[in-house]
Amino acid sequence: MVDLSPELATVILGVGLLVAILLGYPLVFSLGGVALLVGAFSFGPGMAQLFYSRIIGVVSDYIFLAVPLFVFMGVMIEQSGIAERLFSAFYLWLGGLRGGLAIVTIIIGTIMAASVGVVTASVVMIGLLALPAMVRRGYDRALASGAVCAGGTLGILIPPSIMLVVYGPTASISVGKLFMAAFVPGLLLSVLYIAYIAVRGMMDPSVGPPMPAAERAVPLGKKIRALLVSIVPPLVLILSVLGTIFFGIASPTEAAAVGAAVSVLMALGYKALNPQSFKGAVYETMRITGLVMAIAMGGSMFSGVFLGLGCGQVITDLILSAPGGAWGSFVIIMVLIYVLGMFIDWIGIIFIMVPIITPISEALGFDTLWFAMMVIVNLQMSFLSPPFCPTVFVLHGIVRKEWGIQMSDIMKGVLPFLGMIAIALFVCVWFPQIILWLPNQMIR
Repeated sequence: MVDLSPELATVILGVGLLVAILLGYPLVFSLGGVALLVGAFSFGPGMAQLFYSRIIGVVSDYIFLAVPLFVFMGVMIEQSGIAERLFSAFYLWLGGLRGGLAIVTIIIGTIMAASVGVVTASVVMIGLLALPAMVRRGYDRALASGAVCAGGTLGILIPPSIMLVVYGPTASISVGKLFMAAFVPGLLLSVLYIAYIAVRGMMDPSVGPPMPAAERAVPLGKKIRALLVSIVPPLVLILSVLGTIFFGIASPTEAAAVGAAVSVLMALGYKALNPQSFKGAVYETMRITGLVMAIAMGGSMFSGVFLGLGCGQVITDLILSAPGGAWGSFVIIMVLIYVLGMFIDWIGIIFIMVPIITPISEALGFDTLWFAMMVIVNLQMSFLSPPFCPTVFVLHGIVRKEWGIQMSDIMKGVLPFLGMIAIALFVCVWFPQIILWLPNQMIR
């Protein structure tokens, strides 16, 4: 065994992980491989017991059962055709506004975020629905692309979100409280996005021309019926999940099972349930869950070695010694999370950073739940920030040639929405009750 000082171990682990990622190795192998090599030299045979206990702790955690259930719920909702009905209904109500279709895109993204919770699925679904409609009506391609990316990304924040399910046990925070804490910040982001689009439309009508009156010439009764038929089912689903958690009827895992059952009934009601769709939903659930759990195990191995060698204390001392006191340290953590999000998937960031920064937040005197939500809101930026920006690449992957949308249009379009996320962070700093009020109303 090699006796490494905590400072040297911190450098070796950090540089080793960075090199592995830059060489193109998948994150799970980067985390687990670096942990295995450094752990073998540092702990010798004792490494096996360390890794065994860490991995068993992950796979046996009851709350992680909610991951496949929420993923299955989201995939079934995606296949049920609810998004198409919502878009058509809101299209009639708001299409006449300047930038109305982009606003509808954000609204659909918000509703689907509370139903699907999987960013990739939301972006693909919303992109295929909204993007061609906006392009046909002469919308600015950057604005249209940015609205799709921003609206689709809300699925990782607004509950039921897989990120919240993963973050909770990693930070020893109630997932139910995280769900309630994330709801208002998610709506705040949605409102900021809509406000930006509306202001852009007022300042420059050419970026979002209103829909012709002839296309909106639908009887009021028919418009109301279309809206109710499209919006009531997802509201029932949302209430069946979040309502049971809020009123203390069910735990998040139990609520996830309820949501999965309701999503099957909804797909059946919309005549979208068949053996092929059910089989596809099961396979997609297995794929996403397997990815999450594999990274969870690799991240747990890495954090076990990192903390076992005393590296966590090195990072803690470094951050706590920052100028500016508690808020100076807070800014450093937020900047670090943002920079990591430019290169690493959010799952890796949670399993690497959360075990380290959660005790630091407590030492700084911050409310743990508030601090967790600040990190999660910050991670919204990782989906839109280059060079990693997975949402941008997902959207670019479904863009058709005839739409005339280039990667530069998408990158230009997401920048203002990054600014909106930054504004949301500042608002939550000044008004922490935006995060804390709803969890404090929960019936325990």
